[in-house]
Amino acid sequence: MPKLDFRSPRLFVDAPLAAGTGLALDRDQTNYLGNVLRLAAGDTVLMFNGRDGEWQATLAGRKRPDRAEIVSQTRPQDGLPDLHYVFAPLKHARLDYMVQKAIEMGVSALRPVTTRFTQASRVNVERMRANVIEAAEQCGILSLAEVHDPEPLERWLGARNEARLLVFCDEDAPTANPAAALAQAGNGGASGIDVLIGPEGGFAEEERALLLKQPRLVQLSLGPRILRADTAAVAALAVVQTALGDWG
Repeated sequence: MPKLDFRSPRLFVDAPLAAGTGLALDRDQTNYLGNVLRLAAGDTVLMFNGRDGEWQATLAGRKRPDRAEIVSQTRPQDGLPDLHYVFAPLKHARLDYMVQKAIEMGVSALRPVTTRFTQASRVNVERMRANVIEAAEQCGILSLAEVHDPEPLERWLGARNEARLLVFCDEDAPTANPAAALAQAGNGGASGIDVLIGPEGGFAEEERALLLKQPRLVQLSLGPRILRADTAAVAALAVVQTALGDWG
């Protein structure tokens, strides 16, 4: 892994980045750079857009920085593993935490699915996207995970690509050792991996029946302790990334 510059502020911008070009900053960015970070004209920041890599930029402006001059690329664009995190939505702060940690763990897509025992009745997709950007800015991530709109579990199962490996985090999994369960999948991640964690109330019997009929299924135990859903996200993604992802 290349050494990252964590001393310079990083800013996501939804605009093309290339050396020698100028970029106007919006009001929120100007406020953040000038009033929160106390930066001024002549200071440097790192910018990325999820497409063109990371670039060093020099801030410009009179009272507060309101534009940036793109200087040079510091890192080329990279990619994320084909790893989707599928989850029953949580409430507010715990959902924020789970999204941020999933991004840090390298997922390429977040897919909320509603189940019979889902606790959260509404999902703020734009807030999820904002958390994706914030996590990427803070952790040196260049590619942004895709955030999908919520859909019922049954609809997602019916439409998903069956060539993908489905890792079903299941308290009743027959194999207690998660590494051993994933090792049996071999190169199961070659066509992509979906990691599924349900609501804290568990799945209804008809939902479990649908899940257990899925091809290319691995039932994954997360150990002898009962984990909250946001903790289970970190545990499951760490095991999957180690066994089948880009940690190995």
